[in-house]
Amino acid sequence: MLLGVIADDFTGASDVANTLAKGLEGEGGLRTAQFLGIPDGPAPAGVEAGVVSLKSRSIPAAEAVRQSLAALDWLRAQGARQFVFKYCSTFDSTAEGNIGPVGEALAKALGVSGVVACPAFPGAGRTVFQGHLFVNDRLLNESGMENHPLTPMTDPDIRRVLRAQTAAPVGHVGRATVAAGHAAVAEALAEAAARGEVLVIVDAVENDDLSTIGRALDGAPLVTGGSGIARGLPHNFIARGEARGGTAAAAAVQGPEAILAGSCSRATRGQIAHHAAGHPALMVDADDVMAGRTGLEDLVSFVLENEGRAPLIYSSADPAVVAAAQQRYGRNEVAEALEGLFGRLARRLIDAGLRRLVVAGGETSGAVVSALDLGALAVGQEIDPGVPVLVSQGTPAIGLALKSGNFGSVDFFEKALARLAGTA
Repeated sequence: MLLGVIADDFTGASDVANTLAKGLEGEGGLRTAQFLGIPDGPAPAGVEAGVVSLKSRSIPAAEAVRQSLAALDWLRAQGARQFVFKYCSTFDSTAEGNIGPVGEALAKALGVSGVVACPAFPGAGRTVFQGHLFVNDRLLNESGMENHPLTPMTDPDIRRVLRAQTAAPVGHVGRATVAAGHAAVAEALAEAAARGEVLVIVDAVENDDLSTIGRALDGAPLVTGGSGIARGLPHNFIARGEARGGTAAAAAVQGPEAILAGSCSRATRGQIAHHAAGHPALMVDADDVMAGRTGLEDLVSFVLENEGRAPLIYSSADPAVVAAAQQRYGRNEVAEALEGLFGRLARRLIDAGLRRLVVAGGETSGAVVSALDLGALAVGQEIDPGVPVLVSQGTPAIGLALKSGNFGSVDFFEKALARLAGTA
């Protein structure tokens, strides 16, 4: 293994795995595998980039640090020489972390400073300018992320967010330096390290900026950011002849299908409305779940009775409705009940013969894949920016699409099922 990634949620892990597998246009990427949690044994032979998927974004900071350091130890044991801490391109975190605490802990373990922190993903509308994070043409705190039920983002100045989470000073490399080229970026990061700045926000407003930053990071032990920061990293290994490049493809998966959605983002709610207009859809109400009125077997029956019609089960709702339920029962209690339900549902569906599963929402995806325990996943064709086809390596093969809440076109669900089957 050449490169190891520690991702703080499962959809983000798929996102960065997709980026590493694609690499730069015309050059290809690294042979990439996604692991659901920290594996018990070695990685399969031939894996050049290993992505360890954790569910550490919203847990207590100390536990997130512990899990991340354990993932680092495993990746080091596989031979990886460069490490990426991948977090969301909307910088999802609480006031206490976990981006800052985990980033600092990994830097300390590797003995480095002047470490890039760049959540930019221009292909999905996330850009960083003057240290501020934008989602399309809106500042982060005006993008809808201020209403996130677990990690509401109310400050677009990610330098200020990181300073509140970390002990060491936070640096910044502006767009003008990035535009000056990779040597200028590398020099600026070295100067930041000399000043004792452990994490350094780096501006990026277009894909070429990410490629420039990637070249500047050749040989850097630690990189942090969204999936976009990995865009240029495969090039460094390919240019040295350590990786062969090209694009790997996962096998198509035929069989029964379902869509499970737990995200309350604007994008996912739009996708639900679009899909429900022509396909069976069933809403799971938080009050019914908390009161025990929603039965698992009823949900299983709904999916099985609608086989071949792309059935959708969703708990996504308007932020005001979600906030009201959280007020009645507790934020964590509602999240755990819904995630647990979706996890059990996914397990029952796979046991009943389901072979293609599309999941929307990082927390929901984490609950589902944890319940399924599928081991290593091969990374296949991109469905939409940041979302690849994933195929389990066991028998029978299971095809997955794990979508971050804000990602995907309005027709994503139908497109994902077709890509999993190899028909689009």
